[in-house]
Amino acid sequence: MSSEAALPDRRSSCQVNVLKYWQVEVGTGMDADLVGSASCHTRRTSVAIYNRDLASGGVERQILTLAETLQASGWAITLVLHQFSGAFSPAVPPGVAVVDLASRRTLQDISRLARFLRQARPDVLVSNLDHNNVAALVASRLSGTRTPVIICQHNALSSRYTEGLSRSYRYIPSLYRLLSPDIAAAVCVSEGLAGEMRRIAHVPPDKVHVIHNGIVDAQFFSRCNAAVRHPWFDDPAGPVFVTAGRLVALKDHETLLRALAMHRQHQPSRLLILGDGPLRNALEERSRALGLGDAVQFLGFQDNPLPWFRRADAFVLSSRSEGFGNVLVEALGCGTPVISTDCEHGPSEILANGRYGLLVPTQAPDALAKAMDRVGELRGLWPPEVLKARAGAFTTAACASAYGNLIQAVTRPVPAALR
Repeated sequence: MSSEAALPDRRSSCQVNVLKYWQVEVGTGMDADLVGSASCHTRRTSVAIYNRDLASGGVERQILTLAETLQASGWAITLVLHQFSGAFSPAVPPGVAVVDLASRRTLQDISRLARFLRQARPDVLVSNLDHNNVAALVASRLSGTRTPVIICQHNALSSRYTEGLSRSYRYIPSLYRLLSPDIAAAVCVSEGLAGEMRRIAHVPPDKVHVIHNGIVDAQFFSRCNAAVRHPWFDDPAGPVFVTAGRLVALKDHETLLRALAMHRQHQPSRLLILGDGPLRNALEERSRALGLGDAVQFLGFQDNPLPWFRRADAFVLSSRSEGFGNVLVEALGCGTPVISTDCEHGPSEILANGRYGLLVPTQAPDALAKAMDRVGELRGLWPPEVLKARAGAFTTAACASAYGNLIQAVTRPVPAALR
């Protein structure tokens, strides 16, 4: 599911400008004045943002938010997608163009992306996620355009977090190292990821930048205050915990279910799980096996999870790894106490090493259960106004400003003496 708040559905308000990659000619595909024309003295900086698709994920939400904010600031933005598909497709901001590479595999993106770079000549290419980043770097080199490429790392690089993924993930750090001359800048969403980028991928330190995800925008609190109904919220029988995220191994819902079973020996708490994923059936079966059939509900994808967070007694995150942890910021912004595993890399940064929430070891259901036992005292320890103020450190405006400054830095003409 998306770990983010609802995105507006713009299908009724505008027509998204979608081009297939072969339709892109000089001056098209980038919403700018005569893109690629040296005769235009007032043309806007053109930014191409590359990703797989617009599925309902935190990265995709960040991409759309960044595109909208930069577009509103006068930049020319084009989304370049492996495939124009996904739940967030209707939420493309007005004025943002879309180029559909119409690929079946990421490898196929390379030649098509190189063609786009030659034709549209964007000032910079911003790529997201491991395999896309490698494809973008190779495409830029093949295109002969010397387009600056900013890669954005949202996931851990360490082998202990990629073991359950496809074998190709093992080679990402080595490929980054090989292609580092083509990296104009590497954005990491947490300090921990930045450390991995320097230590494991050996990207030069001066190219590595930390830009935290932007979560809180002007509409955040109105979305948070939206109405949501569930019988457990009005039932005084016991506390209600909420968690949210894709039902995949790295989120480790297994540990959360085991912790809840231990915790319920002391309190009749319930758990609402927002999100969907390949492990849903297995987790539902595991919940029943632990005797939690009446205490856990799987609610699937929720377009706007914020009111669910607001009404919970506490938000719980049980992940083994998080590049950042968007849902933690969202829960804080709703004024809801947070219990999180101290996984690499984002939670300890968001919660300031426990200053704004409880941190427990990963894959330790007993420790998580003990933290859940403290649910009754959490609001006294962290009043809503304190948590909301902390969430205010992660605004969409600050994120977009940081990206804007970085884009300007990498697109600034290099003096002839330094070439």
